[in-house]
Amino acid sequence: MNVRKSTINDLPRILELRDMARDIMRASGNRDQWPEGYPTEDTFRQDILQGHSYVMEEDNNIVATWAFIPGPDPTYSIIYDGEWINNDLPYYVVHRIASTPDSHGVMDCLLRFCFTQCNNLRIDTHRDNHIMRHILQKHGFTYCGIIHIANGDERLAYQKLHGQ
Repeated sequence: MNVRKSTINDLPRILELRDMARDIMRASGNRDQWPEGYPTEDTFRQDILQGHSYVMEEDNNIVATWAFIPGPDPTYSIIYDGEWINNDLPYYVVHRIASTPDSHGVMDCLLRFCFTQCNNLRIDTHRDNHIMRHILQKHGFTYCGIIHIANGDERLAYQKLHGQ
């Protein structure tokens, strides 16, 4: 699989991937994360314009997308019922992961790429996103506690330092 920065021309496919990810979440019992129209087209557009949006291609087809954003992330400044593994080192945040339902190895490839850029990653997910929670545990992320996103909703927060 090939990883590259997204371009504005990728936006229609990114929105398709968002909708596919929402369908996957609904089918697995995660009914509240990513309501219709969220993340918004403008959110993805801003990710692209700021250079934070990436896509993964397989056989010249875009099969996954995510935002890879340098910290600090304001929603991560306060954590409840736990603490970050390390709060002193610079970190990147992975947001808005979406892929086709039949893609395999996406998280392996995504994390390999991200850890070449930074050895300290943070990710949050909805409590009902059992698929993502399982994937994070499988890849050695540590559950750190609860954060609240900008609209006040609760998210489970995870961190991994590469090499640990």
